Amino acid sequence: MSNKASLSDFQKIIDYKFKNEKLLFEALSHSSFANENKKQRKSNERLEFLGDSVLSIVVSDFLFENYRHLPEGQLTKIRASIVCETSLHEFALSINLGDYIMLGKGEENTGGRHRPSILADAFEAVIAAVYLDGGIEKASEYILGFIPKDLSPSRAAGQNDFKTILQEIIQKNPEEKIDYYLKSQSGPDHNKCFTVQVRLNSNVIGEGVGHSKKQAEQMAAKEALELMGYVTQ
Repeated sequence: MSNKASLSDFQKIIDYKFKNEKLLFEALSHSSFANENKKQRKSNERLEFLGDSVLSIVVSDFLFENYRHLPEGQLTKIRASIVCETSLHEFALSINLGDYIMLGKGEENTGGRHRPSILADAFEAVIAAVYLDGGIEKASEYILGFIPKDLSPSRAAGQNDFKTILQEIIQKNPEEKIDYYLKSQSGPDHNKCFTVQVRLNSNVIGEGVGHSKKQAEQMAAKEALELMGYVTQ
């Protein structure tokens, strides 16, 4: 957390007062910080996992209720454009989330406070913290405050969500199934490198590398699409 930042300021920014501030502490604690302060902190990784699911169900419910004229395929694309790392990074920037994340010294010194993957993950962790503290209604209020006004299919088309494109192609054959597997990870906390494989019925059809699992999954899906003959940008 930067010198000028405080938890009370952050709660004012997001317009939510925590009953249990420990949840917010955990949501803002990056793994690099938690590793340096093992007796004091848990990292936000478990909250990120939960927040990802809460975000998806809230956005799905919102689209289902408010865009009844759109078919499932277009709803999927719009949802993907909202919950992708690029959008979450933008949402995080809008609330100055980077000022409040607690980082280890190495991550701090290498620009982690501005790294899109760290901001996106912390944004999901804060969602989980709000959900655990105030329930699904409060979490929904918080999330829907970031939903952009332009939710047309053309907006979704501007997002290179290769995972969604690949999923739509594969699901045309119900018997087919794709999964993503973390093959390896290496490097220090401030410069992690992940390698992910995408498998079709246990057969590897693509592999990708990135500085976050989500980025690596996107790159794996992109390679699979290219190998299948689909043009990607």
